[in-house]
This record gives sequence, C-alpha cells and structure tokens, in this order.
Amino acid sequence: SKNLVLTKPYTIAYKTITEVENVFLLITLENGIIGIGAANPDFQVVGESPADVLKTYQSDYFQKFIGKSIKYFRSMIYDVSIAFPNKPGTLVLWDIALHDAFAKYLNIPVTAIYGQHIHALPTSVTIGIMDVQDTLRQASEYVQQGFKVLKIKTGQEVELDIERIIKVNEKFHNIKIRVDANQGYEVKDLEQFIKATNKLGLEIIEQPLLVGKETELSEIDKQYRSILVADESLKNSKSAISFTPSPQPYGIFNIKLMKCGGILSALEIATIAKVGGIDLFWGCNDESIVSITAALHAAYACVNTKYLDLDGSLDLAEDIVNGGFILKDGMMSISDKPGLGVELNS
Repeated sequence: SKNLVLTKPYTIAYKTITEVENVFLLITLENGIIGIGAANPDFQVVGESPADVLKTYQSDYFQKFIGKSIKYFRSMIYDVSIAFPNKPGTLVLWDIALHDAFAKYLNIPVTAIYGQHIHALPTSVTIGIMDVQDTLRQASEYVQQGFKVLKIKTGQEVELDIERIIKVNEKFHNIKIRVDANQGYEVKDLEQFIKATNKLGLEIIEQPLLVGKETELSEIDKQYRSILVADESLKNSKSAISFTPSPQPYGIFNIKLMKCGGILSALEIATIAKVGGIDLFWGCNDESIVSITAALHAAYACVNTKYLDLDGSLDLAEDIVNGGFILKDGMMSISDKPGLGVELNS
C-alpha cells in the first residue's frame, strides 16, 4: 500500500482531496511473468477503503490459488467475487493483476483478449470546484498542454456553476466541456443549469442528483436526459439493469473499475448498456497508471465506448510503474506490449 501525493489538490461537491492511497498486488507465474494490479476504491461510493483491501489480502484466503494455472484466470476472478461480495476494491486488485499476467502469458495486450474496437479517444481533464478566475486559469493551463476536453466539477452553487461554464465556453471556443455535479443538485437546480447552458453544446452532465433519486430525472426532457451520466448511482451490473428500461434516467453510463470490481465486471455493464442503447463513459479515481491503463484496455474492447475521463494518474506526484497508456495532445492510446504494458520502476 502506498500513499501517492497529489500535485494539485482539488474540491468536489462532497470533499477535498489532497492525497490518495493505492494498494498494489504482484502475482508471479512459474515462468517469472509478473502480473500487476492496483486498487483505490472510494469509501464514500462503495463502502470499502484501500486499508480494507490491504487487510483482506493479508488473510489466508488467497493462499488457495498458489499453483493454479493462469489459464483459469476468469474462474479465479469469479471465485473472489463470490467470496468477497460488495468488495469491488478487493476484486479489482485481483482482476487487473490476473488480466495482466494472462495477457503477458499469451504475449498479447489485455484488450486483445476481448478484441479491440477503438484505437484512440480524447480524455477529459478535471477542474475542481473553484472561483471563475481560477477555473479560467486552470483551463488555460490544460489547453496549452494540448487537451481538447475539460471536465468541470460543479454542484455547490448553481449560479456560480453556470457562470464558470459560460466563461470557459466564451474563452475557449474549440474546447469540449463536460460537467460533473457529484450529486450536488436538486431537480430544480438541474433544470436551471440546463436552461442556462443548453445552447453551449455541453457533452455531458454527470451524476446531477443524489443516489436514489433517479426516478426524479424523468421530469427532465428526454433530449437532455440523453447527456446525463450515471456515476455514483451505477455501481455494478445490477444497477445497470435497473437503469436500462424506459424511461431511461441516463443516456450514458460511467464505468469505473474501482466501483464495479474490474475488467470482467466492467464488460458485464458494457454489454447491458449496449443492449439498452446506452453509451459508455470510462471514469476513474486518483489512481496509478496500472489501473488507468486497465480501464483503457477495457474501454477499447467495447463498441459503445464514446467518452474517456481517465486523467486520474496525471496529478500523482509519484507512481510505482512506468509505461502503460500513451497520451499525446489529450488523445489516449495503448501500446502493443504484452499485458498492460506497464513496468515496475527500478
């Protein structure tokens, strides 16, 4: 377990974040191949902390996998999901490490296990809750770095949110804007926000209302619901099924490996979304390159992936690996290296 300090602490609608704890798992095969996993679940979203994950892995349970063939990696992931229900942080650590090891064993990238449909998409970068001037200053920094999509955190004060979005839109005409309210709005706030910004062509509005208030979203016009994203509301395939029938509260699902428990669970949600005509948006916490790259491999194996918000490793002051995803002018791609293409720092 390692505390990875953030170079830019930031505020969202329910907390301020300054450092993050990631748990890492190394699985060694008989031939010396090492699979690497990483986990940083958000306790407020899934009820499991990185410290809980570390404690689980110190139990004797995992000894039973010693000597098992990596060819059975999917059934081993399933075993852990049954043994530790509602512990996505425990599951994701195991899922990512085994996927990395299995793909290295076959000498292919992880995404090739499932078939790669997408090769590059832009990721958004996140601007926390701050005043108008600071928002513009940070937006300007990101635009200079080549990013084409900004995600602006909102949800504390709707008037200020509207002003921030309008000002960023005025200053950066060619930049796409996304908004994440982190459950900070009531329906009336959301309606006010949509009315004030609907001419600006916002790409998405993420998790506007509190978890459990999804039925209230049916009051919102269908054309605007199509850009609403389920984040904290969407934890696993069960919640994906509940949001798929009409009237769909969300037109887009945010899949985070740290919420659902890894690549296998993510692909379950992706399949449900595909049947329901729902687009995919891949998000993250503040995570190591290991798990960000794993999310990217899963995203690029899904035909209904439309949006990436995988900036979670960019603000880490340090990491335990290098390599992984490739980022150029805000566009993310993966290498043809085996596994996740990450290497431990020496």
